[in-house]
Amino acid sequence: MMKSLNLLNDIRRPRLLIQAARIGASTYRRETHLRRLLDPGQLPRSDDALALLLEQEAQMNHQRQTNEAYYCAADHVDLLIAMMGEARLLRAAYAPHQQVESPPQKANPM
Repeated sequence: MMKSLNLLNDIRRPRLLIQAARIGASTYRRETHLRRLLDPGQLPRSDDALALLLEQEAQMNHQRQTNEAYYCAADHVDLLIAMMGEARLLRAAYAPHQQVESPPQKANPM
């Protein structure tokens, strides 16, 4: 899980793509977006879905960089939206399991 999140954090894309994806990520619906982007069968777990989305996005980014005729910016934004949405779900699922030690409490003298 952490590997996929680290890879996502290291991605550098044009500002306009990222801004559009951030706007779209606020309305991310896992069932709708992933069925459109991945196999319409059973949805994978978020960490597996993010790994698959990262692979697809790398291919799409290559198309963008090489000016391929079939590159579609809207499809690229859709992939980025799904990646951000899955990352948000992963972080939310992981956060409750992290134990942060609280500082010892001082006794209250009376």
